[in-house]
Amino acid sequence: MTSFLSESATFSQTLDQLKGETVFVLGHRRPDGDCIGSQVALTRVLQSLGINARAVNADPSPRTLKKFLGDTELLCPGDIDDPDAIIITVDCADHARVGEQLKDRFPKVFLNIDHHVSNTKFAEHNFVLSDASATGEILAKFFFDCGYKVDKTTAEALYLGICTDTGQFCYAGTNASVFEVCRLLCEAGCNPSTVSHELYEREKPGRIQLLQRFLASFRMEFQDRVCIGCIHEEFYQETGTKPEDAEDFVDYARSLEGVEIGVLVENRNGKLKGSFRAKDKKFRVDLLAKEFNGGGHACAAGFNVDSAFDDFYPKLVNAVGVHLEVVNGKGF
Repeated sequence: MTSFLSESATFSQTLDQLKGETVFVLGHRRPDGDCIGSQVALTRVLQSLGINARAVNADPSPRTLKKFLGDTELLCPGDIDDPDAIIITVDCADHARVGEQLKDRFPKVFLNIDHHVSNTKFAEHNFVLSDASATGEILAKFFFDCGYKVDKTTAEALYLGICTDTGQFCYAGTNASVFEVCRLLCEAGCNPSTVSHELYEREKPGRIQLLQRFLASFRMEFQDRVCIGCIHEEFYQETGTKPEDAEDFVDYARSLEGVEIGVLVENRNGKLKGSFRAKDKKFRVDLLAKEFNGGGHACAAGFNVDSAFDDFYPKLVNAVGVHLEVVNGKGF
């Protein structure tokens, strides 16, 4: 396993400063597998070190991820009342990702652990390792390097983050070191088949109906190199689903033969949430998302804008076109 020995030593020294303190571990809005897994795992390890740590998120855990909480509470902002708590963020590229309420309430971040290439390093201490496949991978290697206790719930939470952020080990960031750390997580009690069942074998009929509507919305651009799909607010009402049920739908847009960039635009409450996915890191969709004040990874990024879909679509297509010209000119 390729570990992070120098960073791990510094990480351990940083955690030593938290003894006797109250710590809140914050994740990003609309948490995904890597966010929930990282929050659960870090909270549990901090508690095992005698630190009063609790996980807090502006949004609840999605239905398919609740099992991975184990006996770890995921609190909402209304559940906490300690203004002097020390703040740690996981899987957040910038401070705003925790949500406006938590950002305003806790303007100072002590520790930031993340793998997004667009991370703004907004904390007092920043462990941003963009070569890692997931924040869960970073934490797993830190924990094993430092000899911290990794129980079954912690192991499955970390595996959850790695599994989801590698697209079930299919994305470009998957390498031998990823599989090696997963082997160690299995030795610590993780059951990959259980994780897979919870994530991918509990589909609701409504989610399939939502997917049908998303697939039917596809528009092909730039000689079919780009596929853009949309989920309108009424789709959720018609299918009895929630935004969490659209998780990973953007991968269907990317999966088409010949498509280099897949896009999902979600139209909800008069605002748009977009996701980019690329088949090759040369497309740097994090920079494309930055055009709309977003960010993320070279192959996976997102953004939020206040706009009507029909007004935004031509702007999106134009931005993608300009971006592809830069890519073709190898301008990054």
